[in-house]
Amino acid sequence: MSNNNIKKVTATSKDIFADELAKFSALFPQFVSEGKINFDALKQFLADKDALADDKDRYAFSWAGKNEAFKAISRPSFATLKPQKSASVDFDNSDNLFIEGDNLEVLKLLQKHYHHKIKMIYIDPPYNTGKDFIYKDNFTEGKSDYFERIGASKNGIKLETNSDAHGRYHSQWLSMMYPRLFLAKQLLKDDGVIFISIDDNEQHHLKMLMNEVFGEENFLGNITVVGNPRGRDYGGIARMHDNLLVFSKIDAFEMNNLIDHEKVFAFHDEIGEFDIRELRNRNIAFNSKNRPNLYYPFYINSNNKDENGFFEISLDKKKDWIELYPKVSQGLNTVWRWGKPKALKQLNINIIGKAMKDGGWQICEKYREKTAMARSVWRDKEVNTEKGTLLIKELLNGKYFDFPKPLGLIKRMVEMGTNENDIVLDFFAGSATTGHAVMDLNKQDKGNRKFILVQIPEAVDEKSEAAKAGYKTISQISIERLKRAIDKNNYPTGFKVFSLAPSHYTVNQPYDGEDEQALLALEKSAIKTPLTSNFDPLDLAYEIALKQGFPLTSNIEQNGDFYRIIDTQLERTLIITLVKKINTDTIETLKLTTDDILVCLDNALTDTQKVNFSRNFNLRVI
Repeated sequence: MSNNNIKKVTATSKDIFADELAKFSALFPQFVSEGKINFDALKQFLADKDALADDKDRYAFSWAGKNEAFKAISRPSFATLKPQKSASVDFDNSDNLFIEGDNLEVLKLLQKHYHHKIKMIYIDPPYNTGKDFIYKDNFTEGKSDYFERIGASKNGIKLETNSDAHGRYHSQWLSMMYPRLFLAKQLLKDDGVIFISIDDNEQHHLKMLMNEVFGEENFLGNITVVGNPRGRDYGGIARMHDNLLVFSKIDAFEMNNLIDHEKVFAFHDEIGEFDIRELRNRNIAFNSKNRPNLYYPFYINSNNKDENGFFEISLDKKKDWIELYPKVSQGLNTVWRWGKPKALKQLNINIIGKAMKDGGWQICEKYREKTAMARSVWRDKEVNTEKGTLLIKELLNGKYFDFPKPLGLIKRMVEMGTNENDIVLDFFAGSATTGHAVMDLNKQDKGNRKFILVQIPEAVDEKSEAAKAGYKTISQISIERLKRAIDKNNYPTGFKVFSLAPSHYTVNQPYDGEDEQALLALEKSAIKTPLTSNFDPLDLAYEIALKQGFPLTSNIEQNGDFYRIIDTQLERTLIITLVKKINTDTIETLKLTTDDILVCLDNALTDTQKVNFSRNFNLRVI
């Protein structure tokens, strides 16, 4: 009996290009055959429609190594994410994640479950000043230099300096950023947004790169963040600011208005606090000629004022009451901002009369909102870089980071870009300010936002204060910062820590020879020994869950030889067992449905069992 239709477990990360090809095929099925695009037919179609660009006369953004950067996206990850419960806070109950590892690999591994689930991304990547460390990507199938480096180092990875004297100085930085931004976009929801901090050194290149990856129509703005009002006196012009590039996933994105929690209103009534603003529209483009419905009189009772000094008004003409029309400006009658029906409902509630010092009168609106659209220049104390340095020093009793981002800066972005149940991702986590900001904002507005932070175990300088305090890597400091922020502020949450690790699946080593018997022997070896030796079954269960599309926040319950993971969002269950032989009666007691998944060893089942089981639920074999 054949079992060729029984699926093997997925050993690699999600195939991004397969998804993109499926989308293309749905739009243009005539150009896809056997999983390949017929580019000749597509070019002919575009030529017929006069939509084919002339290669010699079109705009393009390119750099040395761009093709290799593009290939880095398509290489699958054979890694896994290993739980680190001892480094976590409330591991079993938290929905927040801190992942230690190279972010390119991690972004690939997150695709299976978190594809189109992230609402906001913030990153503070290396600025490429000529002294910054840069991630060097040199991945080959089945093995990466990341694991070689982390295995050879006991004190963290030493990242390489991208010297400005290097011939491909800008190109290397762009090649590092391109695949990470491409993968990040795949994680964003359609109504998602990304913020990127950068200085003037690569701002123009990053803007062009973002235009290519996200589309220039999705550019929302470049915010100037005045983090050092005194300036840094070198380089000819004292630099006071950094840039914050903001792009949306699609052009229909709407940014949240900012809430000014420190705003103090001047007045108070039975409804609450308020300020006032004139009801007259000062824009003379709106006048009585083109907006006649907004041109009408109010009547003011000058003998009746309230405790705030505002006067009673009416829309009906009354004896001895003052009649007031909008003022004349530049020879035109201006108009009110509200029409009569709306004004009638708010008379003496949110619309009042006000006496002027010059003897005149105004009709005013009571304004109670504490929200406003974000401005393109931020220069208040909450975004001052010194605030970030002082907070880290206060939490950790030492200066362990140079110019960490202020808490208020990232809180402002999270407030703009998320709602109360959204997920925030930062894959250049650094000092973990993003996680701190999410927890702080949740406590402030009673939200339930979650964060995912990714930080490579970059080695600290051996002569630094951090090294003297016993920290070996940046990620160790990041984790400790989150722990102390939770303790100091009584945040009602924790975080799960995972680390990037080699897969538990046996990965076939590349074979370049021509000996078919040798190749066959390699394949048989992988089938006979599908898992690496001395693996932890719970760690394997997390890898299977991750690559089957279950969230990393899932709790894994063990009952004898079986591990159970429940996906509450999709209402499905994953059962994992590594027993050598499976009894059919045992499986029937699990009561699996057609949406559920059972993962087991291939040789643990007979062919008959495989066929019967696959009719009732999703069977995956190792």
